Amino acid sequence: MNIVVFGSGAIGSLFGALLAKQNKVVLVGRAPHIKCIQQKGLTINGKTHLTVNVPAVESTKEVFLSADLILLTVKSYDTETASNQVRPLLHDQTMVVSLQNGLDNIEKIEQNIEKKHILAGVTTHGALFSAPGTIIHTGKGKTILGELDGRPSERLNMLISIFNQAGIETQMSIDIKREIWRKAIINSSINPLTAFLGCKNGYLLENPLLEKTVEYVCTESSRIASLKGIIVSPVEMIEKTKEVIRDTAENDSSMLQSIQQGKKTEIESINGVLLRIGTEQKIDTPLNRILFELITSLCLH
Repeated sequence: MNIVVFGSGAIGSLFGALLAKQNKVVLVGRAPHIKCIQQKGLTINGKTHLTVNVPAVESTKEVFLSADLILLTVKSYDTETASNQVRPLLHDQTMVVSLQNGLDNIEKIEQNIEKKHILAGVTTHGALFSAPGTIIHTGKGKTILGELDGRPSERLNMLISIFNQAGIETQMSIDIKREIWRKAIINSSINPLTAFLGCKNGYLLENPLLEKTVEYVCTESSRIASLKGIIVSPVEMIEKTKEVIRDTAENDSSMLQSIQQGKKTEIESINGVLLRIGTEQKIDTPLNRILFELITSLCLH
C-alpha cells in the first residue's frame, strides 16, 4: 500500500516506521527532523528497536506517490491546514485516516475533503521525540479504526489487516465516534493536569488529591458527552482512565511535551470543546473550565 504520513511527529514517525516494513511510506513533517531522516534514516528506540530508511519530505508538493492512505497525525490545531494541503494527493480510492487527539478533527477535515474519503482512529501508543531523527516508543498500546458511519467495510478490513501485519495491534469499531469521545474524556482528565503540574502520568495516582481530581474531571466530561448522545458510564471511564495512567505511568503526556517545547497545546480541541458544549447546553462545567484556563494562561507566558 502507498501511505503518506502527514504530521510526522512522535506518533506519526512511529506508525510510519512500522508501516514502512511492508508498504511504501512517505513521511511529511518539519525540519530538522525530516532532514535527519533524509541523512541517517529514522530510528525508533524504547519498546520498539528499529531503524528504517524511509522517504521524508517537508511538503506535500514533494510527494510523488499515488496515495492509497493518508494518515493524519498532526496536532488538532493544524488539522484544517493539513487537510487542505493533502487534498491534491487524493484520488477516488484514497483513504484519509485521522489518528489524532481531540473532538473536532473530523469536522475540520470535512471542510476540505469529501466525507467518503474519511475514516478515523484512536491509539494508546505512547511516543516522544528523543532528538531529530530519533523517536522513543514509550508505551505499547492498542489502535482502533472505524468508518464514520460504523459499517464494517472492505477497505476498513484491509486497513486493519495492514496495520496488524506491521505489528500495530488494531481492532475495528462500529462506533468510532464513541471511541474518540472515550479517548477525549481520558485526555481531558490526564493531559491538562500533568501539563500544569509538570509531572509524569503516574503521579496523578500517587497523590490522593490528584486521584480524586481525575475522578471528578472524568465524571464531568462523561456528563458532557451524554449531552451529545454519547452514553458512557462515569464509573467505567474513571477505571479506564486510571488503567491508562498505570499503563503510561512513566510517560510525559503530549500536552506536557508541548508545554516543555514551548509549543501550542491541544487544549482547545479537548477541554475547550467540552467547555463549549457545556456552555451551549447551559450546563456548568467548572473543572473543564479551570483546566482550560490554567493551560491557556501557561501558554500565554
